[in-house]
Amino acid sequence: MHRRSRRRPALLLTAAIAAAAPLLTACGSDAHPGAAAVVGDQRITVAQLENRVDEVREAQRAAVPDDAQYQQVVARTGTLTRDTLHGMVLDRVLHRAAQDAGVTVSRKEVQGMRGDLETQAGGPEQLETVWLQQYGVAPERLDDNLRVQLEAQKLAQSLGTDTSRPEFWQALSEASKKLDVDLNPRYGAWDVQKSSRVDTPTPWVREVAAAGGQQPA
Repeated sequence: MHRRSRRRPALLLTAAIAAAAPLLTACGSDAHPGAAAVVGDQRITVAQLENRVDEVREAQRAAVPDDAQYQQVVARTGTLTRDTLHGMVLDRVLHRAAQDAGVTVSRKEVQGMRGDLETQAGGPEQLETVWLQQYGVAPERLDDNLRVQLEAQKLAQSLGTDTSRPEFWQALSEASKKLDVDLNPRYGAWDVQKSSRVDTPTPWVREVAAAGGQQPA
């Protein structure tokens, strides 16, 4: 059971993300000014997304005080903004799927899972370090993340499956459709079938680059 607990975060937090696209404001983003994504009637603002990213960067900086090593960490996590947005959206999608299935998670369950994982990791600080390094979760967001993992586990159980099976992801796909997830094009698009953020073509980048090349020196 404990081994499954360690796998679940990787499933939910690690997106299959292609090479990073330039973070440029697209024409279509005007529909939701200031929003990185709209999930149902909830907005994830650009400021909220940036705050989440800053939390991770600050934790990484505290964990790696050496400048050169910190820059290596930043380079290895160059898609942090898009990964973070993916996680923020997926959390809401999963929560909707869990609600539809009548699944709830108590604070006691979260604390129980955290205690088990701390024992496995060797202590609270070690667990926070693992979640930061492997999943890009800041220490102050650890309990929130564990709640997501428990929701996923209990949702899968209610469906008579596990989080790796198509039946589980079909439930998330249905929740994505109900919530009508809409991402700001600068961050890509939301694939309803896979319940995942995907990169999208950015033709305006080529157009701007081409126009720039025609400018007189």
